Amino acid sequence: MIRKNPYIYYGRKILAFALSVLILSVVVFYIARLAPGDPLVSYYGERVERMSTQQRQWAEEKLGLNAPIYVQYIRWLQNAVKGDFGISFKYKMDVLEVIGERLGNTLILGGIAFVLIFAGALGLGILCAWKEDGWLDRCICKIGTITSCIPEFWLSLVLILIFAVNLRLLPSGGAYAIGHKNDIGDRVVHLILPMTVAVINHLWYYAFMIRNKLLDEVRADYVLLAKSKGLDKKRIIFHHCLRNIVPSYLSLMAISVPHILGGTYIIETVFSYPGIGTLSYESARYQDYNLLMVLCIFTGAVVILFHMIAQIINERIDPRMREQEIVDTTEVTEIG
Repeated sequence: MIRKNPYIYYGRKILAFALSVLILSVVVFYIARLAPGDPLVSYYGERVERMSTQQRQWAEEKLGLNAPIYVQYIRWLQNAVKGDFGISFKYKMDVLEVIGERLGNTLILGGIAFVLIFAGALGLGILCAWKEDGWLDRCICKIGTITSCIPEFWLSLVLILIFAVNLRLLPSGGAYAIGHKNDIGDRVVHLILPMTVAVINHLWYYAFMIRNKLLDEVRADYVLLAKSKGLDKKRIIFHHCLRNIVPSYLSLMAISVPHILGGTYIIETVFSYPGIGTLSYESARYQDYNLLMVLCIFTGAVVILFHMIAQIINERIDPRMREQEIVDTTEVTEIG
């Protein structure tokens, strides 16, 4: 059997990742600058309306906006390679400092939601597979289908109306109350509503996939043999089927990161949660070019990276994909 050269294999992955991020940066750079809007408003505010033509030219030159777009991109790329991504027009700070202040909030919300979603999805998937076609399985499937179809922004508004406006039990937005940044209890209270929306909207989507994976295993030949030996369905699922779907479960977790990340961004915007999602919306709204570039590249890089991780996992567990990769690598080696 021909074995893959790991240096070529991972070298190709790294090269593909770098090229993808580079192409993404070009696309985002051009779209941002060709979109309607005045970036000077983000930096100077209402003073822009009182600027003369000469003053606007001076302001654009100061921010590096007077050169052709391709020249602006080359300058930006040269500085970015050195670790200088510019300043935020709106916050008058280095963009990495602005993002650093918000990144932790997004990691808390998205990280906890990710754990709850996949822990709950695994539990629901096992329960539904165990009680296949029973009343409990049918009820969970119907309720899960309904909840997974509810738009995140609509569900967020409904929960705010009920629990924040009418009942006044929970805060309607933010990550913490003023002066309570280090209060863990206050942060937990502020996380309840956005966390609920994140879990409800994604839980059944992945639980249904796990349920189907388990049922495929239940119908495999080795399960029929186990049943013929007198093993009950519960023991077969927990001791045999569950172990066999672990690679698929890990692959599913990797693939889901962009999906859950996108949902988290929407939830942050609705709940005015000070995270990367809210910051992305603000940077696009105010034409804060430097901040928008870094946020888009960061989000895109995360999506591309976890897509590749999922692909690597699938290639390890699917012989057909592995054999195709071996053939491709061999051809590249022979051509070289």
